[in-house]
Amino acid sequence: MLHQYVCQFGQKLVRRRSLEPRDGSEGRMARCLNTLDLVSLGVGSTLGAGVYILAGAVAKDIAGPSIVLCFLVAALSSVLSGLCYAEFGARVPCSGSAYLYSYVTVGQLCAFITGWNLILSYIIGTASVARAWSSAFDSLIGNHISQVFKETFSPHVPHFLAKYPDFFALGLVLLLTGVLVLGARESALVTKVFTAINLLVLSFIILSGFIKGDLHNWQLTEQDYKLATAGSNDTSSLGPLGSGGFVPFGFGGIFHGAATCFFGFIGFDVIATTGEEARNPQRSIPLGIVISLFICFLAYFGVSATLTLMVPYYQIHPNSPLPQAFLQVGWDPARYVVAVGTLCALTSSLLGAMFPMPRVIYAMAEDGLLFRGLARIHARTRTPIMATLASGTLAGVMALLFELTDLVDLMSIGTLLAYSLVSFSVLVLRYQPDQNFSKKKTKEETEMDPVVEESPLESSLLDPISTTPTLKSGQIVYGCAFLLVLLLTILSLLLALWPSQVFSGDPGFTAGAVLLLLLIAGITVIIWRQPQNPSPLHFRVPALPVLPVLSIFVNVYLMMQMSSVTWAQFGVWMVIGFAIYFGYGIRHSLEENSDQEPPTSTSQALDKNPRSAKSA
Repeated sequence: MLHQYVCQFGQKLVRRRSLEPRDGSEGRMARCLNTLDLVSLGVGSTLGAGVYILAGAVAKDIAGPSIVLCFLVAALSSVLSGLCYAEFGARVPCSGSAYLYSYVTVGQLCAFITGWNLILSYIIGTASVARAWSSAFDSLIGNHISQVFKETFSPHVPHFLAKYPDFFALGLVLLLTGVLVLGARESALVTKVFTAINLLVLSFIILSGFIKGDLHNWQLTEQDYKLATAGSNDTSSLGPLGSGGFVPFGFGGIFHGAATCFFGFIGFDVIATTGEEARNPQRSIPLGIVISLFICFLAYFGVSATLTLMVPYYQIHPNSPLPQAFLQVGWDPARYVVAVGTLCALTSSLLGAMFPMPRVIYAMAEDGLLFRGLARIHARTRTPIMATLASGTLAGVMALLFELTDLVDLMSIGTLLAYSLVSFSVLVLRYQPDQNFSKKKTKEETEMDPVVEESPLESSLLDPISTTPTLKSGQIVYGCAFLLVLLLTILSLLLALWPSQVFSGDPGFTAGAVLLLLLIAGITVIIWRQPQNPSPLHFRVPALPVLPVLSIFVNVYLMMQMSSVTWAQFGVWMVIGFAIYFGYGIRHSLEENSDQEPPTSTSQALDKNPRSAKSA
């Protein structure tokens, strides 16, 4: 009896969702967004204030002029995840992003973990950007707002709260929540306006920098550093010289800088949440993701090149690099243009963080994993009004009370976890057979379904006879993919905790790393030898299975870089999530009363989704 109960409970955790539309749910949200709208959302969300700050911080102490290479490496790493999102966006045009992708391939528990952490990422992102907007505006007007709040409220507050409640940030979040309630088209229009201004300001900065820049700043020597030290009143403000030249801190500096710059490209996944609001999601979502990442790369590359050409990298001001750079070359008024660009970037970034948050909550609530009331759609605006109001209020309260600087890494864990699961899902799904697991088939339809006959020879790992996926080959890929994730996690831990021992030739650590690489390569070859599903898609990830495997490795490795405090905070958040899931979601899931047997394949179900056919 106990064994049967445990088996049934385990089946609930891994049951996968059918993509057949829920009764009455099809077409509830308005399809009103075109490709330009999605590109503006992606660029606005990704290209926030970091473009004005990040380049200076990395160039001064980590990479020097080779920061342009850091952004190139970071962009290539981001494209790995971006391509996986693009394929799933073409395959599954529904709200929910990585949450839904995980639900239809990995299972319910994994999907809940993904969605729960996406919500965390968006809430922290919204609150932290709102406080940054408030701080930037306050500094422009002479810090009068913060001064008033500090004088009004008691200075004796708990250490985990902000020094003063930021009502300005709260008001900003609530204002933009109202914009989101008006409709997706209106939100996209506001984002387009602020993103366009931001791109115009960045274009001005890049052109001005190339006009006032000096190529000698990419060829600095020790003599130049001595002259700068002699002419400086505050030598402590100078950064390290390194070895000088274009790559002063070596290739280690480039890869260290790339790991930091990678987080500058986080945000494009907002496009994947628009599946039920894009007019032609199978075309617009892949195009929007790829174009957004390309525009963001050009902006980061141009700004970092401009900055290091205008000012020697060791003289860059880390907190306000561009205004100080223009001051140094005699263009002091340009700092006001930079200030305008910063506020516009923060506004579009704030909208970009707030836009996907209610859509993920809506998707989870519609599936029954969160409280059903959050799935309510406004009859006129056709937006998830309850999810929008609830998430906006929670983010506003967090912006009011918390500094959030210590929670930025926690936000990154949730995003990187989602990126990893999307890459895993693409890797698995491409090798599944064509079977439609509709749970509404009649007995006659089921009996008429073709039965795939398995030959004993087809179970060969490296030489399958069939040219199309079978149940056996699909199960092989599932098992190999889970084993790959385990090995990549162990390798990432090894490289994150003991990098010097691995690369210095320590026999034990180096042998372990080499063995892991050989196992990973072998399993990747086994997956590569399995037949792929030939179903046509508007976009397919190239070089499968190598690109998804690389994407998983990059994301897991960056997660392993997080501190133990961040992982402890992540654990607390997951405890809260599991309390909701096991106390409510697992019992109210819409899959609860459906067939308990989890489908062994979902490929055809995805491709034959009626929503996809309607929107195509």
